[in-house]
Amino acid sequence: MSGNGFIAVLVVDLHFPEAGSLKGKRKDLQSIKAIVSGRFGATVSEVSYQDLWQRARLVACIAGGTASLVSQRAEHLERWLDSRSPAGAAIDRIVVSVEDLRDLVSTLELGG
Repeated sequence: MSGNGFIAVLVVDLHFPEAGSLKGKRKDLQSIKAIVSGRFGATVSEVSYQDLWQRARLVACIAGGTASLVSQRAEHLERWLDSRSPAGAAIDRIVVSVEDLRDLVSTLELGG
C-alpha cells in the first residue's frame, strides 16, 4: 500500500471577527490561501460562506507517498491555521490511502 499514495483532506472553518466587509474578509482569506498553497503545498478552495463577512470554510488537500508524511504535513498546516485565525480554527481531518479511496468509490458506484 505504501506505493499507492495518501491524501489528507482538511475541512477548515475560520472566523474573522474584525472583518467589517466582504472585501476585508477576502483580503485576509486570499493571504491565507496563498500561504497554504505555497508554504504547505496544499490545494485549497473556499467552499462555503462566501457571502458572509466573518466566516469562511475551506477545503485543503495534501498528497504524499506515506500516511505519516501526509499526517505530519496536515498537522503543521492545522497548527499554522489555528495560530493565524484570531478566533481559532475548527478543523476536521481525514487521511486516506488512494487504494482505500478507490475501493470506496467502487463500492458507491455499485450501490453498496
